[in-house]
Amino acid sequence: MASQMSPFAAVVLAAGKGTRMKSDRAKVLHELCGRPLAYYPVRRALEAGASSVVVVVGHQAEAVEAALAAALPDAPLRFALQREQLGTAHAVLAAQASLGDHAGPVVILSGDTPLLEAATIRAVIEARAEARAAIAFATATPADPGGYGRVLRDGRGRPVRIVEERDADGPTLAIREVNAGLYCADASFLWTSLGEVGARNAQREFYLTDLVALAAEGPGAVAVPVPEEDAAGVNDRADLARAGRVLVRRMATAFLRAGVTIEDPDRFDCDEGVEIAPDVLIEPNVRLRGRTRVGAGSRIGQGSILEDAVLGEGVTVNPYTVVNASTVGARAVLGPFTRIRPGCELGEEVHLGNFVETKKARIGKGSKANHLAYLGDAVIGSGVNVGAGTITCNYDGEKKHQTRIGDRAFIGSDAILVAPIEIGADAYVAAGSTLTEPVPPGALALGRARQTNKEGWAARRKGRG
Repeated sequence: MASQMSPFAAVVLAAGKGTRMKSDRAKVLHELCGRPLAYYPVRRALEAGASSVVVVVGHQAEAVEAALAAALPDAPLRFALQREQLGTAHAVLAAQASLGDHAGPVVILSGDTPLLEAATIRAVIEARAEARAAIAFATATPADPGGYGRVLRDGRGRPVRIVEERDADGPTLAIREVNAGLYCADASFLWTSLGEVGARNAQREFYLTDLVALAAEGPGAVAVPVPEEDAAGVNDRADLARAGRVLVRRMATAFLRAGVTIEDPDRFDCDEGVEIAPDVLIEPNVRLRGRTRVGAGSRIGQGSILEDAVLGEGVTVNPYTVVNASTVGARAVLGPFTRIRPGCELGEEVHLGNFVETKKARIGKGSKANHLAYLGDAVIGSGVNVGAGTITCNYDGEKKHQTRIGDRAFIGSDAILVAPIEIGADAYVAAGSTLTEPVPPGALALGRARQTNKEGWAARRKGRG
């Protein structure tokens, strides 16, 4: 456990541009599961028990810092600038001043490894401690080792060197064990040895991997095999998409084991940090984004999208409904094809049906709008019935205005309520009315032209034809 280990600091390398992403954005800013790529190694280091994390930034440094600070507002983060990208060893040196007098282990991670898990980090830390080695590093054995540095071992199986692919000869390229880009080093060894790293290699860069050879010659290095999936880095958008699916599948598996029914995990999308209570049922092609929380016993219908939504217990979200930055009370029923825009507060047992749109609306317990309505900038009481085709006209071309509807009011179909306006409790609004004046409690409001029938008009019209 993290509490049994010596306090450790973490360094996350996030300075590169990532040219294979073919993007104007730095690679570590590309998102998967609602978070920037660099969020994941930072988050996992903290979960593993890091006392502080230094992120080494370079390309688009300010944007990377802002994105991570927003994603991890309470984390003990510091940032170090690598002004020139001269290699991984050079990047770690840039973090030295930010770590101050930290004398314990230092864990080094790559900012483009979103599948790394906290347990893997702890395993590398513990392996170094048990072996009393200067450095421990993670290795993997992928089916295709292309692109990775190869791990060389001596006759006794001890790691003695990592050779980057561009510097490798034929026999070295045949080795399948590769460097996974995760290290744990003794702080004293790390800072002393980084000064000895040279740039005599194909890329003329200062390689962090050279520390393995330096340790092997003296205090020792230990290699820690880890799952291939953990070691997978993101180099292009295909890698990003694959990593995203792995993360979603991990979250789906955790939810399933916690009592959530996900009918088809392969057609489920979820952001990191979403919370789903037991006995929720999720149909295919649902997407849960941002800080969404779903209460126990709710059902989310096919194709629905919830973003920063908070649902109470027993809520039914019928197919193809969108809920954004709003709260929904217990046992409410939404959809199909309902759109809840930001700023809405829906009470218990509210029913909003097909092609109903709400925006910045507070709707009380048991109120219903089951068909074809727009309710924007509205405060609606309890037990209100809103008929099909009702519109709150909240915008006069310059400002937004509020509509208020009292408890138990009945709004007839095709009503147009021109805000600012108030409809009193227990009032009735006749179908087809356009209202611009307040309606007293208990009153019947009619705001439509008187009907006129012209007998024989159709025949006369045809006669003129």
